[in-house]
Amino acid sequence: MRLRKARHHLLIAAIAAVSLSFLAAIGSTSAVEERARPARGADADILQQARKALDEGKKTFRFDTFGDEAFWGDSLKLHQAIAGAANGGVGDGLTPHEALAVGLKVDVDALPGSLKSDLRHGRVNLDDPATTLALLRLNAVVGVTGFFERNGAQTLRSVGIQCALCHSTVDDSFAAGIGSRLDGWANRDLDVGQIINLAPDLSVVNALLGVSDQTTRAVVTSWGPGKFDAELFLDGQNSPTLIPPAFGLAGVNLHTWTGWGSVSHWNAFVANLEMHGKGRFWDPRLNDASQFPIAAANGFGNLNPDLSPDDDRITPKLADLHFYQLAIPAPAPPDDSFDHAAAKRGDVLFSGKAKCNSCHVEPLWTEPGWNLHTPAEVGIDELQADRAPDRRYRTSPLGGLWTHTKGGFYHDGRFATLPDVVDHYDAFLNLGLTAAEKSDLVEYLKSLPD
Repeated sequence: MRLRKARHHLLIAAIAAVSLSFLAAIGSTSAVEERARPARGADADILQQARKALDEGKKTFRFDTFGDEAFWGDSLKLHQAIAGAANGGVGDGLTPHEALAVGLKVDVDALPGSLKSDLRHGRVNLDDPATTLALLRLNAVVGVTGFFERNGAQTLRSVGIQCALCHSTVDDSFAAGIGSRLDGWANRDLDVGQIINLAPDLSVVNALLGVSDQTTRAVVTSWGPGKFDAELFLDGQNSPTLIPPAFGLAGVNLHTWTGWGSVSHWNAFVANLEMHGKGRFWDPRLNDASQFPIAAANGFGNLNPDLSPDDDRITPKLADLHFYQLAIPAPAPPDDSFDHAAAKRGDVLFSGKAKCNSCHVEPLWTEPGWNLHTPAEVGIDELQADRAPDRRYRTSPLGGLWTHTKGGFYHDGRFATLPDVVDHYDAFLNLGLTAAEKSDLVEYLKSLPD
């Protein structure tokens, strides 16, 4: 009797297992069919819009000047310094070697095969500004557009910049500074101040800051590679910050070191107030003359209120630009760039004893929500925080840290290495981490977002 009952139970169990397997197979097949079935109706509209937004956003990120050539070319006359007197400009001109030395990058995929061959065999003069002009004509200088005379002449008549100037680099696959584009990566080689200093005429900048030409040039050349002071034109102070990456931002609330706003806010801010494109911008916080005296005096809180929509070169581009940037993932590190076993131990520490996950919440690596902290909560001074509306520091996402170690960590690079960052929090939060635990935690940080 017991044997018969046991066989009965086994039979029921077998039937149940087969049924579950069959149902799972049906579900799996349905899922496959759903993925394979062509999208229709609203789904098709969404996919079509997403593809269009990605394409247009990438184009804007890489190539759109927003009309800022009126500032960099017409006002600052930077194009004249690039061309040099021998090519219709002024001075010695900017050679490719000099351009690479200040951190400008060359997109190898924009070069014709014959030119790549000549470069490989040393048949291109990289000490001639004419070669720089040739690269600009090919649209091969990352983040920079050259505008040439329309009558067929080779004279450079203006120059403009794009988002990619600061927030893209190349993979050096062809040579140092020459390779395929890496959008979203911080260009920590770029010396923005030295590039500004090339401009023959900084009178509009001098007038805005209310200082002499000599002072302006001394300020911008003090920044060094990988740094830029976005608030200089708002408050007149000089405290540059590191160029941050523009990848891994999907789901992240606030952008920039001090949390000025969302990605779309900062795109509008930079395109209008830093790149000096032609558009509309609204942020009444800039009307605070005590915190932002230059911005308030120049009406930056409500820029170009009467600009015709037909003349707005920025606002129509913001939605697609935002979409593209949010689609750029934080890049995974090379497999041999960190100790995998140590990283696994560090993962446990990250969410446990080291308390990192309290703020850098996985997988966003920042807080979901209002991700700002007072200087006292971070254990650093308030200098840069006080230059932003909320007077706080953002919890920076950690994905892809390995791509921007040059220049240090935190907004101003005050911590030269990741071990320095870990040491800071170990002391500030009284974590009591051992030397081995600190090492494991660093390996885990190097592995993100692996």
